[in-house]
Amino acid sequence: MKKIIVGIGGITNGGKTTIACSLKKALPNSSIISQDTFFKESADVEFGEDGFQQYDVITALDMEAMMNAVYDRMKNIAAFHEEDVAQEYNDHGILIIEGFLLYNYNLRTYEPPDPPGYFDGHVWPMYLKNKKEMEEIADNIIYLDGTRSPEKLFTQVYEDILREVQKLKTSADYCC
Repeated sequence: MKKIIVGIGGITNGGKTTIACSLKKALPNSSIISQDTFFKESADVEFGEDGFQQYDVITALDMEAMMNAVYDRMKNIAAFHEEDVAQEYNDHGILIIEGFLLYNYNLRTYEPPDPPGYFDGHVWPMYLKNKKEMEEIADNIIYLDGTRSPEKLFTQVYEDILREVQKLKTSADYCC
């Protein structure tokens, strides 16, 4: 069975979960892992020199647990492949991973609001750092325009996934 991993990243509160959940509904043999579920306990998140707890850094997450979840899900991808799915998805497992360390710029609106200087002084610089690191190791990143409607973003990502599924099916037809 072929496997597709879709990574959806961006700034906190940027719509990643919304798109991931919409894709899950449209792709019956898909599964989601959300990076937000892997935050460490508050007492284990360090404070920076600015006095803020450093939630927008990799050390605020239990990445070992997250990666174990990814590996387990990929090993067990047949569990959601065996569902009665449309023929176009047969033999393909799709894992959607969404998280704030994967990138995008958007306005943050929280209740209560961020303390003054937190976004500009911490969140945005960490986003840029993590984005640069990702660009150095990945060669097939597709950027989305965060000013587009959620519906248009969903359609773009959904169509990209369908193209990848078709490529895999075509290569499998000529293989072996």
